Amino acid sequence: MKVHVVDPSAYTPAYDHALCAALALAGVDVELFTSAFAYGEAPAPAGYRRRELFYRAARGAPASPRRRVLKLAGHVPGMLRYRAAARDADLVHFQWFTLPQLDGRLLPRGRPLVATAHDVLAREPTPAQRAAQLRLYRRMDAVVVHSEHGRARLIGELGLAAERVHTIPHGTFEHLAQQPQTPLPGELAAAAATQAPVVLCFGVIRPYKGIDVLLEAWHDGLAGAELWIVGRPRGVDLDALAQRAPASVRWVTRYVSDGELAACFRRADIVVAPYREIEQSGVLAAALAFASPLVLSDVGGFAEVAAAGAAKLVPPGDPAALRETLVALVGDGAERERLSAAARALAGGEWSWQRVAERTKALYSSLLS
Repeated sequence: MKVHVVDPSAYTPAYDHALCAALALAGVDVELFTSAFAYGEAPAPAGYRRRELFYRAARGAPASPRRRVLKLAGHVPGMLRYRAAARDADLVHFQWFTLPQLDGRLLPRGRPLVATAHDVLAREPTPAQRAAQLRLYRRMDAVVVHSEHGRARLIGELGLAAERVHTIPHGTFEHLAQQPQTPLPGELAAAAATQAPVVLCFGVIRPYKGIDVLLEAWHDGLAGAELWIVGRPRGVDLDALAQRAPASVRWVTRYVSDGELAACFRRADIVVAPYREIEQSGVLAAALAFASPLVLSDVGGFAEVAAAGAAKLVPPGDPAALRETLVALVGDGAERERLSAAARALAGGEWSWQRVAERTKALYSSLLS
């Protein structure tokens, strides 16, 4: 079975790597088609092959206007190059579509197509974006989602046939937990020796992540703990956020290496994700790999992780409830241990990459039979 996994813009290199490596271990012949990761080194292939076929002429700083223009100019040629390369595949599994309005016309033909709906729909989609996304999903022989919540949305909101929508968990980022011991990011060097409990909020800082809600919950500090906010900003007024933060909040506002990421998660006593909306989360997948006690907003598929005993849920956009939950958990080591044990069990069970690969390979086999 020869499978192509396709992520043209390298939106999720850690996920792409973990999926391809797990499928290779399960006996699938896997090749990843993607582009150069603009923010750092992508994980080295393990048992699979990687071809950076897309956006070869893209230059400039990540997310800069120049880079966006060059990517836009190179998108159709790249998709056409891939359509020719796809003749060697038995099955093609898309992780992301860069331009849904165009991509439906550029898909490979004559073989089963699978898409993973990491986001069921774009956030605040226009009618044209929604229609383009729906057309793409309908062109797929199967659509993978990471939660039953997402499956219900695809069937109920978009009208996809139930037999075409398959729930397969995200999988934890085991390769991050296996990183060698690395110092904390330099911005946190002064905090390395602190004995205070650490609450970590990790990931790209975007409006839907609810950082403003978290800072309101943390308004005058919290039970002697420190809050570490680690991630590059995108579409937010970072200065306005920082002005609201007390001295117990520490910031790392850039892309961090895998080693620095591992150091942050190993030091954290609690990981918090106060999102306003989400379907499923790579940050959650990293936290499970480190068996981190979790505090999550009750959005998307997060409730399914809490139902497994691995997280505390709070209503989205409710700083008072968030503060109450964090205060209680900072002061309750036994409850943190219970959450950590449940996270470890989930990471070794349904969210393990062995299990994810088994289910994904079974889906491929059903489409090829």
